[in-house]
Order: sequence, then structure tokens, then C-alpha cells
Amino acid sequence: MIERIKDVMVSFGASWILWLLMVLSVVSLAIMLERAWVYWSLRDDIARLMRDLGDRLRADDLSGAKSLLKGSPSAEAAVVLAGVVEADRGADSAEEAMMGAAALQKARLETRLAFLGTLGNNAPFIGLLGTVIGILMAFDDLKKSMSAAGSQAQMAGGGVMGSIAEALVATAVGLLVAIPAVAAFNSFQRIVKTTLTNTDALSHVLLAHLRAAPGTAAPVAVAAKSEKAEKSEKNEKAEKKSSKKTDDDDAKEN
Repeated sequence: MIERIKDVMVSFGASWILWLLMVLSVVSLAIMLERAWVYWSLRDDIARLMRDLGDRLRADDLSGAKSLLKGSPSAEAAVVLAGVVEADRGADSAEEAMMGAAALQKARLETRLAFLGTLGNNAPFIGLLGTVIGILMAFDDLKKSMSAAGSQAQMAGGGVMGSIAEALVATAVGLLVAIPAVAAFNSFQRIVKTTLTNTDALSHVLLAHLRAAPGTAAPVAVAAKSEKAEKSEKNEKAEKKSSKKTDDDDAKEN
């Protein structure tokens, strides 16, 4: 069984491993360029945006805040815009809307990053597989050289050296594919983390305004208070009615 597996691996050689690594490297490069373009297109001056948003909110200019956020290409602005749209429903509704928008933006920002992480972790092992196949080929050629003589032995010896070189090339290519993928993955993850942090900061600017401004209590809370007051009023009426009935009964007995 082992001999059959070895024969199959030797017959295919390590060239297909190199071609596979080359294809993966092209795909990896395409993803890096695409993600870099996406992150670049979402760039904005977040500090200025936060300052301008705060100025409009302090002036109770929600329409101006909405226009400001619509004019920003950043993911942070898209999240806070969802909260501004629900601002008339209260701070709790705005917060829930921003949480949902933040989840969507995070998924958008992390698109295809899993491929880079997986490739960075596994490309060296693919190259190692090519190395193992190359070494098997080298041993197979060495076996042939030991049973050959003269010029045939020299040719077999050259085949051994070629197989060893192919094995080392497979390892090197695997590392060359993995290193840029890991570097890009870590860099992009840092961008995503920074974006989410900025989103959280901008969201708190809006929530601080909604929770501090008068008349922005959530309808749910208002309804709860109204229901509580109504219930209390009903209890008072019931107590008065019960007390009156008791007094009437006492009067009849007397």
C-alpha cells in the first residue's frame, strides 16, 4: 500500500504543487489589491467628522447631521446614519439600529480576509508537501543509480540532485506565498479593528445627544410610565369603591 502511494506521488512529481502555489499567489494578490482599494475608498477624516457631527447635534440640527453623514464615504458614517434615521424613536432605537448597521459593515470589511488567513497558515504546508514528494523522487532516482553503471549512473545522480532542488524550491515558494498573505491579513485586520473603534466613538456622540436632550425618551419608556400611572389610578378607584361599599354595609347594619 505504501509503495503504491509512493509510486503515485513520484509519478505526478512536485511540479503540480508549484503550479498550485502560483495560482494561489495570484488569487491572494488579487484579494490584497481589492481589499486595499475598498479600505482606501472608505477613508475619511474621522476626527473632523466627529467634531462636525457634535456641532450639528448641539444645535439640534438632525437634518444637517444626516446630510453630513450621507456625504462621508466612511463605514463609520454609514453606521451612525442608521442611528440618526431612528433618532425620533429615542436613544434605545437608535442604538439598536447602529448595532445592526455595525454588524453589516464589519461583515463587509472582513470579506475575503479568511482566505488570506487560511492561505498564510497553510501555504508552507503545501510547499512542504512538494518537498516531501521531491525527496521521494530523489530517493527513487538514487535507487536507480545504485543499480546502474557508467553513464547511466551519472544520469541517475543528476536526477537525484534535480529532485532535491525541486523539493527545496517547493518549500521556498510556499513561504513566499505565505509571508505576504499573513502580512496583508494582519494589516487589514488592524484596519477593521480601527474602523470599528471609530464607529463606536461616533455612535456614542449621537447617543449622548439623544439621552441628554429633553423629549427624546423612548416611546417604550413613556408607554411603560403611562401604563403604570393608569394602573395606579385604577387601584385607587378600586380601593375607594371598596371603602365606600364597606361604609354602606356598616350603615345598614346600624
